[in-house]
Order: sequence, then C-alpha cells, then structure tokens
Amino acid sequence: MIAEIQAQLRDADDTPFALIEGAVSLAQVKDRPTAMPAAFVIPLRAASTGNQRATGGVLQATAADIGVVIIFENLASPLGDPAADELESLTTWVRRRIIGMEIGENDPIEHIEGELVKARSGVVWWQETFGTSFLQEGIA
Repeated sequence: MIAEIQAQLRDADDTPFALIEGAVSLAQVKDRPTAMPAAFVIPLRAASTGNQRATGGVLQATAADIGVVIIFENLASPLGDPAADELESLTTWVRRRIIGMEIGENDPIEHIEGELVKARSGVVWWQETFGTSFLQEGIA
C-alpha cells in the first residue's frame, strides 16, 4: 500500500515534490531532507477487530492509518502567510491524489486529519493522516 501511494505522488506530471520516500528515509532526516519540498509516506498504525467467525478459522477487519509527512522550507517568511499558503497548496495537492484511492481489496482511502509536527528555522513539517480498512483471513 505504501509503494502504491508513493507512486501516486511521484508519477503525477504536476508533482510539487522534489523527493518522495518512505519511513527508512524519514528516520535519517534530522532537520531537513536533502531536497524540498519532500513527502514521506509511512505506515502509522493498524488495528484489528476480534475474530468474526465462531468456527473455521479467523476473519478480522483491520483499519490501517498511513501518514504523509510533508516537509518544506520558506526562508523568505518562515512564520508569515507565504508559509501557510505553501502548506495549503501542498496538502490540497496530496489530498486530491490520495483520497478515494482503492488499493487491492482495501476500502477507498479517506482523510483523517492533518497536524503540525514541527516548525523551526524556516522548515515546516506537517503530517497528513489517511485511513483505509480491509479484511484479513487466517488459516482454518
């Protein structure tokens, strides 16, 4: 699922991102990535219900959350309106590409929330959280 979302963001002709990576690359970023704006698509959490079958194996519904961490720099006015405008532009672009995506047998992806991760020295880190759900079946 992560690779499909990365491809959706990376392969768009109008992508605003210079860098689109995953969790391992994000873990290596200290203050700023090597290119900006950057988007890091990461798994956030997965939660499953109990077994829905009384006999004959296991069937569970699983809800999965995916994060897109957007990092961009605005040195001209790090705390002013231009930073807010760029953030709105980037989040709108990401949401339009991801909301409604259907990957495999998963339910269509929905937007859950967006939140500021950090803002320091003209660099803004913002996380968009998306969710989907699917059924998992175990061996009988």
